[in-house]
Amino acid sequence: MPEALPAAAYADRLVAALAAAGVADIVVCPGSRSQAIALAAARMARAGALSLHVRIDERSAAFLALGLARETRQPAAIVVTSGTALANLHPAMLEAHHSDVPLIAITADRPAELQGIRSNQTTRQPGIFGEAARVVVDVGADALLDPEGDAVAAVAAALGWRDDAHTEPGPVQLNVAFRDPLSGGEPAVPVPVERVGRPPMPTSVLRPAPGTVVLAGADAGAAAVDVAEAIGAPLIAEPTSGARFGPVLVQHGRDVIGRLGADVRRVVVMGHPTLSRAVTGLIRRPDVEVVVLGRAGLDNVRGTGVSTVLAGRIEVEEADEADRGWIDRWVGAGRALAAERDAERAPDSGLSRADYARAELAEGRTRLSRRDLVTQVWERTWPHDRLMVAASRLIRELDAFASPKAVRAHANRGLAGIDGTVSTASGIAIAHERDATGGLTRLLIGDLALLHDAGGLHVPPGEERPRLQIIVGNDNGGSLFELLEVAGTADPDDFARVQRTPHDVSLEHLAAAYGWPYDRVTDRAGLRRALSQSTPGIIEAVLEGDADAQQL
Repeated sequence: MPEALPAAAYADRLVAALAAAGVADIVVCPGSRSQAIALAAARMARAGALSLHVRIDERSAAFLALGLARETRQPAAIVVTSGTALANLHPAMLEAHHSDVPLIAITADRPAELQGIRSNQTTRQPGIFGEAARVVVDVGADALLDPEGDAVAAVAAALGWRDDAHTEPGPVQLNVAFRDPLSGGEPAVPVPVERVGRPPMPTSVLRPAPGTVVLAGADAGAAAVDVAEAIGAPLIAEPTSGARFGPVLVQHGRDVIGRLGADVRRVVVMGHPTLSRAVTGLIRRPDVEVVVLGRAGLDNVRGTGVSTVLAGRIEVEEADEADRGWIDRWVGAGRALAAERDAERAPDSGLSRADYARAELAEGRTRLSRRDLVTQVWERTWPHDRLMVAASRLIRELDAFASPKAVRAHANRGLAGIDGTVSTASGIAIAHERDATGGLTRLLIGDLALLHDAGGLHVPPGEERPRLQIIVGNDNGGSLFELLEVAGTADPDDFARVQRTPHDVSLEHLAAAYGWPYDRVTDRAGLRRALSQSTPGIIEAVLEGDADAQQL
């Protein structure tokens, strides 16, 4: 058997092969056992072969890699040392798995002779992520023979290549055991490898049918607009679907379902719809056929009646003649609701000039509601921008009020956790700024989600701060729980302590600690002024009351 390569030589060739195979970004956390890979990544970054990002906390680092991969749609790698460092990657690996994001966890390991004897920072690492890792490439210390093959295997698996069947992208684990010496020696000469592309996918056919609506959830993409138009169906699109536009879009979709949903006979689901009970209730109806355009085996949403999964590339059999009456009923109902709600907020056009000016001034001084916050952020975000929305109450408000617009918006809706939201947005911002001309990335986030990933605000010396504007809706705790049944049944003091969890953190001081510009706004005019600057920083939007509460 050939002799294993030294750690440094293997790492040099591995990182070079990862870059050649399609990994543009590597996020590194400090550690001893992973030092050879970290130093190889630093050398490759100096040579301009890839982008290196260094973070202290593994959980935030993994979500940074997740954001980079979300925006670029290419595998991003996260490098960590052995032991507990691995466990901190699990939330991001789970989110990547349920959202089909190509993420490569490169986990440095101890050699076999140190396993099972309670050696320091040693645990059973291969497979530690369970089903969240689509594939585990486990390279023992005696098997450091083919770094190029290991790199290509990891990239290919992250992009969806399988021996038995091809599938959607997702996270993989590349576990590599190293013996001392862990670094040192002359840099190894890379061995050329070819870039890895997406695998060929099977073709499925979607046919039109009476009484169909298309539901576009998170990450559905603009293809949902084309599908709905082709089969002659109204489109209900969540704000992070990337499909909230077009002639068949139904505004205020959750409310229109309440009015017209009884006539639905088939639902075509794209992406991952998670935001309203009206939508999930429609999908769960036993008399509604559910057709999921997604990955077999993890099809996001199943109905209780007839459910079908169409995987791979979708060919649409266009309707011979669309039922315009069916479409017009849905689209018209949505437009009527939009007109009603816009009229409620508009100043009286019959006022005198002076009274109208006073009304406008009073409007600007109005304390901020959640509706004010989400609509202003949405209105100031354009197709050349990016928007990241935390899994909190604000995304539900956005779903209720966001107008039609072709905005590329992101959210971690795979498991809908608040973990790593700041870091994910940072990754999106870094990739967007590098690959696009102009445009700003905005993060719309609640105060608890911000505090949960406060470490994501850290940018180490030598790295540029991402062009990210963080808008924090601060209502002092988890107000989302106030919309759940528990709020009416639990002891008020107990509920406040363990569910709403108020805090006394100064966001101004938090911003200062991490070196972010800070602004605080309390009314509509202040928010308009802050958003119009389109500059990176943290905007704390102080929210009032629950006058804008929406049914989930």
